[in-house]
Amino acid sequence: MGASSSTANPSPEAHEQREQETLASATLALPLLRAAFTRTSSADADTLPDALAPPRGASFLRPPGSPPPPPHFHDLLAGLGPAVASLFSAGGTAVLEGDAGWVPFLRGFNRCCARVSASRSLALLLRVYAAACAAAGAPCGVQFQPGDEGGDEEGKVVGELAPEEIAAFLWMCWVMAWSGSAPRDSGDGGDKSEPVAVLLPDVTHLVLSALVSAGAVADDDGIWGWEISGGGKGVKVQEFTSWMLSTASGIGNCLSRYVQGRFRSLVADPTEESSVSTVDMAFDTSDVFLLTRGRAWAISLSLRNKLSEKFLSASVIGMDTEDLLYRSSVHGKGLSRFWSGVEGYKGPMLILLSAFSKGGVENVDSDRRWVIGVLTEEGFESKDTFYGSSGFLCAAHPIFRMLPPSGKEKNFVYSHLHPQIRVYEANPKPVGLAFGGTVGNERIFLDEDFSKVVVCHHAVDKTYQHGSLIPNQGYLPVEASVLEVEVWGLGGEATRRQQDVYKKRENIFSEQRRKVDLKTFGNWEDSPEKMMMDMMADPNRVRREDR
Repeated sequence: MGASSSTANPSPEAHEQREQETLASATLALPLLRAAFTRTSSADADTLPDALAPPRGASFLRPPGSPPPPPHFHDLLAGLGPAVASLFSAGGTAVLEGDAGWVPFLRGFNRCCARVSASRSLALLLRVYAAACAAAGAPCGVQFQPGDEGGDEEGKVVGELAPEEIAAFLWMCWVMAWSGSAPRDSGDGGDKSEPVAVLLPDVTHLVLSALVSAGAVADDDGIWGWEISGGGKGVKVQEFTSWMLSTASGIGNCLSRYVQGRFRSLVADPTEESSVSTVDMAFDTSDVFLLTRGRAWAISLSLRNKLSEKFLSASVIGMDTEDLLYRSSVHGKGLSRFWSGVEGYKGPMLILLSAFSKGGVENVDSDRRWVIGVLTEEGFESKDTFYGSSGFLCAAHPIFRMLPPSGKEKNFVYSHLHPQIRVYEANPKPVGLAFGGTVGNERIFLDEDFSKVVVCHHAVDKTYQHGSLIPNQGYLPVEASVLEVEVWGLGGEATRRQQDVYKKRENIFSEQRRKVDLKTFGNWEDSPEKMMMDMMADPNRVRREDR
């Protein structure tokens, strides 16, 4: 009776341990967590701040055409491990050695990785950034007001972030995401391996998006030629948080993914870890496509589906060139060339378009080009009506903005080619590509030659959400000259194989249609074609059927 009574009424410590283990197991396997705790609590192993530090031996390079990271950026990354480890000892409860520290360790892990509100995740991430800046002696406008008595919150996040601080914060978040695909020690240790060069993504379009959202920069001519290093008005932390929740909600997952990735790397087999994709990290340091690493990361932060992982990988190691279905500078401009690349691809695709509009000004500098994109969930079809089930519009340069479906209409895609058999049409449908709006009044319309694109105001469109796609858009349609068009297939290898099978089958059918088998015609004298020709020559001639 006594034993059953003690089992039915566990001690408060045992009850808390059970709760913390249940909560942690929903995120990461308990055996893996136990192994990570053992490694960090033993005297002859790494400490918790070392275990939570980013991979060492990486040299972060500046993005092409963008300002370099601040001088204190590497010091900020050096303080990232202690800053994250400080979350494990919040409230004065440090992680102890031995089994006594197991529950505090779980408590700290759940604090970082358990499912909580997006605003709380962002507040923790800002706290990590502030602690890393303090360790590096870097300027930081993030401040914390004391929390309510008796609460478990550490206080309200306040303050103001300058443009340079926003860029440093975003780069820190990207390094945390990059760490998930990098080995724990990249180039340091006993061997004399050289540091790995890692290209930081360009985040200028994201910083501009946050500043425009807060009203610090006007969404017009003020964004042309704007530079992060130029300084300017800052953004309040509350406004910056609101922008992240609405435009880059994926940033809130950075801390949880980072901690899980560091613990997985900590307990991984060193022999297996040494063979992890170090080749993937030593990639080409040039962004030659419209889909740059910075734009891929921005898209990944705004999506909440499986494609987010695809774009996140592209921001780290670049896109697989086999996924490039069409590029106008390589395959030629025009709808027919475009169609030969995308026909038969039954999967999601990203279309990026680079152009510039004169806007009444002669000889506009081509540096004022803008880039917009369309993310489709399915393949293209040749129709004279709109179709599709889902999609996104995207402003990619010089400012980033993602426009998801509004749910009111389903005019997602319009792709109409010239019919093979020409017939007279009193009201012919336009030939080209279009997205949103209605036939004849499309939100984006790309002509047949891929030489001109027309972008209309969002008032004509009920399919995608409201928002400007290009600077100085106004209410009138904007006609622009097309510079480049890219199409990326996002369906993976299986979808590519299906397209290859489709193209081979179509080629066989085309060859069969070109060949004429004379044996099938039989004797010309007995053929219906000769009878018709004779009747047309003399329709009054009396004919009698031979029996």
